[in-house]
Amino acid sequence: MSAALSYSSGESVTPLLGDTIGGNFDATVRAFGDREALVDCPTGRRWTYAELAADVDALALGLLELGIAKGDRVGIWAPNCAEWTLTQYATAKIGAILVNINPAYRTRELEFVLNQSGITLLVAAERLKSSDYAGMIAEVRPRCAGLKTVVLIGHPEWQSLLDAGRRLDRGALGAIELDTDDPINIQYTSGTTGFPKGATLSHHNILNNGFFVGELCNYTEADRICIPVPFYHCFGMVMGNLGATSHGACMVIPAPAFDPAATLAAVQAERCTSLYGVPTMFIAELSVPGFADYDLSSLRTGIMAGSPCPVEVMKQVIERMGMTEVGICYGMTETSPVSTQTRADDSLDRRVSTVGRVGPHLEVKVVDPETGRTVPRGTPGELCTRGYSVMLGYWNQPDKTAEAVDVAHWMHTGDLAVMDADGYLAITGRIKDMVIRGGENIYPREIEEFLYTHPDILDAQVIGVPDVKYGEELMVWVRLREGAQALTAESLRTFCTGQLAHYKIPRYVHIVDEFPMTVTGKVRKVEMRERSAEFLGQDGGA
Repeated sequence: MSAALSYSSGESVTPLLGDTIGGNFDATVRAFGDREALVDCPTGRRWTYAELAADVDALALGLLELGIAKGDRVGIWAPNCAEWTLTQYATAKIGAILVNINPAYRTRELEFVLNQSGITLLVAAERLKSSDYAGMIAEVRPRCAGLKTVVLIGHPEWQSLLDAGRRLDRGALGAIELDTDDPINIQYTSGTTGFPKGATLSHHNILNNGFFVGELCNYTEADRICIPVPFYHCFGMVMGNLGATSHGACMVIPAPAFDPAATLAAVQAERCTSLYGVPTMFIAELSVPGFADYDLSSLRTGIMAGSPCPVEVMKQVIERMGMTEVGICYGMTETSPVSTQTRADDSLDRRVSTVGRVGPHLEVKVVDPETGRTVPRGTPGELCTRGYSVMLGYWNQPDKTAEAVDVAHWMHTGDLAVMDADGYLAITGRIKDMVIRGGENIYPREIEEFLYTHPDILDAQVIGVPDVKYGEELMVWVRLREGAQALTAESLRTFCTGQLAHYKIPRYVHIVDEFPMTVTGKVRKVEMRERSAEFLGQDGGA
């Protein structure tokens, strides 16, 4: 009998939602109108579901009055704030396509996105920290012919939009014909080369993904979700906002941008039951001075995702933060985003060594990257996923869409994975991150997991750097714990000897305070490789 293949489909007794985002939101408002829906901690503002619905509808009607129609693109360029959430649901109500713009973008990237997606209205913050959004918009606007209107949050034009909508007949919203498969959101993926691509997502894509992620977190109207992850990314607006509103739960915004102390304070003050983050965020929260003084006893669950989750960090989140039901999610923007998730009753081992199993109504398989054939379970290959979550395509880029989604509608993730006998998946790295040293295929994740057990290492990222003899050689960038002794390549080699095969032991060690990161908290290994190649070359490769 041949070995079982690395294929799994997600069973569910709960059917897919067949509604639009606005329709689902309205149903929640009818059921839970008096319950708290949104808390914006930095400004102290609060909304019940009934109050939130009134503001969402007012903004939607204001947009209609401004001439925004179904299918028009509305950009939003702002940090996490209540206005972001209002814009998300208001555009969904009228069928306008919300284009999420990364808060870290500068003028060149902003101009590209405005023109590539054809944004006619841009909602933006005036500024964030050192970023002068208003100034950058003014600079690029002459080169963006399609951009008709700019509305700055907190300025009179924002309030006038809401005021105009409050004077209009809500019946106008019911007259708009919307379909669940209509495009409703464009999210630009951070391409490693060239300009990003605009993953285009429908009501059906993201509403169902938010709903089923919430289902596997056992959300009810009693839950309060702390969302320090950015709204411009699927983690914030889908798993956070849509996960909450599809269950009548409360969305809690701890700060405009990630702040570990503000996050802990929000969990304590708002009695949050769920907390989201990427591993680096949880590491930062666990390292906050006076961490033990925060009352986190309300926490039950949460999601750790966005990049591989170190075993030691996961254990501390469960033990020190009380998140006994915390789950791991795996996904990508192009799949709305979540494809696999651990369950609340999974063992600790499952939650620290895998990204769970396939989500409800989805399919996953692991294929040979060369042949495309499904590999036997236990064999590494490229992870592919198919189902309701796969994007409509990249906005106006059919050639790029065809490279990512094959003729059988499988999304090729570019991630290396192994599926075990029970259908649980372990991500072993990116195909592009794999290091080939002297003919040996090395997966950085395995080495990083081991290095987390070093008493002085807070975080470690392993990359491949050019090498004359082996083609590639291993290098590790390390963040040390406070008060740790200086770490050398020699002392690290001693720590690894006898624990890792000799070819997996990093030759170079680089100590840093921070890693180069994306706004979503993912480590930019491409930039690390570029910088490492530069300074190793300057040092003669020593």
